[in-house]
Amino acid sequence: MSRAPLWARVGGGLELVPGGDRHGPADLDFPPPGEGWEPLLLGGQLVGWANGGAGRSLARQAEEDGLRIAGERRAHLLGRLGHKMRSAVLSLQESARQAAFGRPELLEQLYEQAQELGRRAAALEAAALDPKDTARGVVFNAILNNACAGATLDVPAEAVVRAPEPVLLEAMARAFEWMGGPGSRISGVRHGAWWRIEISAAPNARPLAAPELGEPLVQLLVDVHCGGWLDASEPGRAVLWLPAR
Repeated sequence: MSRAPLWARVGGGLELVPGGDRHGPADLDFPPPGEGWEPLLLGGQLVGWANGGAGRSLARQAEEDGLRIAGERRAHLLGRLGHKMRSAVLSLQESARQAAFGRPELLEQLYEQAQELGRRAAALEAAALDPKDTARGVVFNAILNNACAGATLDVPAEAVVRAPEPVLLEAMARAFEWMGGPGSRISGVRHGAWWRIEISAAPNARPLAAPELGEPLVQLLVDVHCGGWLDASEPGRAVLWLPAR
């Protein structure tokens, strides 16, 4: 027997079960598309939306689905990053072997490969982290000045985001790199209980060598660890909905 669809909260966003469509942020003021959706609450917190009823059993189902999806997404990303890292190690080992046996021109390539290996190792560490810091009010421009040097900033000075500070810093650094780094543009607007942060890609932005270091990693950090929601539906643009203090 097929189950009726519902929207489950995954971090600070929503995912349709079954189906996999995404919607966000998870907020009573931002109901899913369509009619008839009723909010599912547990302990006063929104855990999802259901159509045609909003009992406690459905709320618990939505909560369980959300935790399961977050765990599966993290496990999949860790597996992909682990595979990419092993590939980088093998490439570095082969280049080192060839350089040691008569191909000194590969020495410059060795440096670049070592740099890429370091980036993939750092991404794997970021995906595997289990944040111990609690969410608190963080001055967002201070985060941007540290994580996004070279971006054009248009974020109000009063922007304060509620998130674990080290994870927020990592998330913004990853999003900045994904959007091409220096030359990108970052703007922010308050929408109710959220800050809508839009990052427009730099003119010379290039795809990352490992796509997993972009949207999948940023989505995990923003959605699950910061309690926000990432919208990457348009090429060359990333929109991060982050909880306001």
